[in-house]
Amino acid sequence: MEFVSTRGGGTPVTFTEALARGLAPDGGLYVPRQLPLLASNLLVEDALPYPALAWDFLSLFDTDHDSELLIDLIDRSYGNFSDTMNAPLQQLADNLFVLELFHGPSLSFKDFGLQLIGNLFEEQIERTGVPINVLGATSGDTGSAAIHGLAGKKGVNVFILYPEGRIADLQERQMTCTGAKNIFPIPIQGTFDDAQAIVKELMSDLEFKEQKHLSAINSINVVRVLAQCVYYIHAYTQLPPDNRDDVNFVVPTGNFGNIFAGWMVHQMGLPVDQFIVATNQNDILYRLFNTGEYHPDVVQPSHAPSMDIQVASNFERFLYYHNEKNAKATLALMEQFKKDGSLTIPNFNSSNFSATRSTDEDILANIRRVKEDYDYVIDPHTACGFQDLNPDKTHVVLATAHPAKFPEIIKKAIGETPTEPSLEALKKKKQVTYPLEASAAAVRRFLEENGL
Repeated sequence: MEFVSTRGGGTPVTFTEALARGLAPDGGLYVPRQLPLLASNLLVEDALPYPALAWDFLSLFDTDHDSELLIDLIDRSYGNFSDTMNAPLQQLADNLFVLELFHGPSLSFKDFGLQLIGNLFEEQIERTGVPINVLGATSGDTGSAAIHGLAGKKGVNVFILYPEGRIADLQERQMTCTGAKNIFPIPIQGTFDDAQAIVKELMSDLEFKEQKHLSAINSINVVRVLAQCVYYIHAYTQLPPDNRDDVNFVVPTGNFGNIFAGWMVHQMGLPVDQFIVATNQNDILYRLFNTGEYHPDVVQPSHAPSMDIQVASNFERFLYYHNEKNAKATLALMEQFKKDGSLTIPNFNSSNFSATRSTDEDILANIRRVKEDYDYVIDPHTACGFQDLNPDKTHVVLATAHPAKFPEIIKKAIGETPTEPSLEALKKKKQVTYPLEASAAAVRRFLEENGL
């Protein structure tokens, strides 16, 4: 399988090259040259074991690793989840289901992509003998999931930028209390969008990127998106047969990577009626799917901090497909966005998509209502997925994080403080951070001094 840039520059690359590069040389994002159709056996009546399903799907795209090695990489990636189903589907009502994506080591959906990427990076280093420096930005869960996938691995240093004071305490502790010498959590004064812009600027400096062997772990890395595709199929095959017609997936999202993964699988043949983009009060995607205008606003801190984003990286991939894979048109729109700071998308087609918006008050109300109605506790990001649902349609809400990661908000909503053993242990550990100013120059200097 070959991968091409959304902006049309450079030559097609292989799966392992796309993994290693992260960002394409022209600043675009890698996408598969074509999306193959799903084999009919992937949509069987009974759900396959998650590793088996992951191999069936990923082998469509990873034609670089032989089958035995890919199976081993997948088994190592998903063998340390706390639930044997990896992503179990819970039924709350006749037409309402929750896909639990928080059973990995960092208790968030990001583990599905980053456990695999960690093992793929380790294999790459062993195969090539070339060390790598992983650079990423996080609004909360990406950083901790990346660190859990790479902490202590030989030949790799991990540099994670995050907005100081704008992520939950336990999310920060998951990044800063590892004790691993190859982990560098970097708080900056600014927003996630500022951190993400620094990462993109440094990844676009091809000379520096080559010199420091930079690789990406954000969802700008196409392999992470592909890994997340798998649990949509897994969810569908866990549904009762009577609920498989006109399925709606409800996806809390800020950076558009999680829901874009589902949309890709739909293009490959997964039967889906609607993808519901569930936003918090930082509602750029809600406004996009209601107006066709992509206009960032000021980031507002919220009860769902991982979604406090105004510039969604993966939207460029969606634009590419909206433009019928016309890379020149995509490049022109991205240049216009860089120049003007906003976009009105020509002939915007939001079919298969709708969107909801949740204020902080809505988040608290949804946590309270789900607890009262179903005796089930959800985290504040998942709570955005319970906004304005039609009870007559089948909905699968993606539960993106364990509620124990946000104890203060849960207690405020329902008077209970959820706990989880690995999180409780973090409270006793020392935090180690490397604060920097929010500039590419400062991060560049730090990488030069501490990178491999």
